[in-house]
Amino acid sequence: MRYKEFSKNPGNLPDESEQVSSIAKRLKEYMDTDSFRSQIEKVHKLNGNSQEIQNLLKEKLLSLQFASEKKGLFIKFSVPSLRPDFHMKVGKSGILVEIERGKTIANNMDLLDLWKCHICAEADFLFLVVPCERKNLKGQVTRTFDRVEKRMETFFDPIRKNYVNVEAVHLFGY
Repeated sequence: MRYKEFSKNPGNLPDESEQVSSIAKRLKEYMDTDSFRSQIEKVHKLNGNSQEIQNLLKEKLLSLQFASEKKGLFIKFSVPSLRPDFHMKVGKSGILVEIERGKTIANNMDLLDLWKCHICAEADFLFLVVPCERKNLKGQVTRTFDRVEKRMETFFDPIRKNYVNVEAVHLFGY
C-alpha cells in the first residue's frame, strides 16, 4: 500500500481539507490491513478489472458515507451522463473517488479523473486509487503509482503554481 497527498498551498477550503484528510487516513488504514492486502492479491492479476478492485473497497467507502456512481454531478456539462465511482459531500464541497487498474496510464485515465474533479461543481477533492505496479502479457512491469505520482505533482507544484481548481488529490496505491 502506498499513499501520497497533493494539495494547493494555501488551499481555498481549509475546513473541508482537514475533513477530507481525515477520511483519506481512514481509507488508507483500511487498505493497510492484512485482510485487504490478502483480498487485493487475489484480484489484482493479469486480465483483472477495476470493478473487482472497486468491489473490495465498496463496503468501506459506503460505511464512510460515500454514494456509489452518483448521477447528476455533471448535468450542466456536455457530458451529463459522466459519473464517478463514488462521491461524498463534505462541507461546501465534496470528494470524487476513482478506482483504476489496467488503463490508468495507457489511456490517461488518471488525467481523465483529475479533469472530472476539475469540472465537477460538487467536488474539489479527488481520491485516486491505482495499482502500485501492473504486469502485462509479456511480463513487463509498469510502475503505475510512480508514473501517476509524477503526473499529478505537475498540477500541485508550489513553485510553478500550475494549479487546476482541484484542492487536493489523495493518491492510493495497491
